Amino acid sequence: MDDTRDPQLLKGVLPMLVLAVLRGGESYGYELVTRLQDAGLADLGAGTLYPVLNRLEREGRVSSRLVASTSGPARKYYVPTDAGTAELDRAERSWHRLSATVARVLDTDAPPTTSTDPSRGTR
Repeated sequence: MDDTRDPQLLKGVLPMLVLAVLRGGESYGYELVTRLQDAGLADLGAGTLYPVLNRLEREGRVSSRLVASTSGPARKYYVPTDAGTAELDRAERSWHRLSATVARVLDTDAPPTTSTDPSRGTR
């Protein structure tokens, strides 16, 4: 079985996941990557995460601050803004509705299809 994730699906939900992780407290980029990897996104890399953080910051959904580090360059810590928290609430509701719909469709025993195309006959 192939467990490869569809990158487009991840692209659509990653901002929500980032905001959800940040809901628990501020974090810097590498820490976010490792927390998301530990949550099951093992193939997530910094090259995927940092553009999302930059976009969320441009949109006013997260704010950041630089903190000096004793073991290297300063780290940029991110925290959700009020707009980010509101977006996370909206995204969570939307995700739950969509995932419930997808589950219903996938779990439904669909009746056999009938063709109304005269060239194919009817079943």
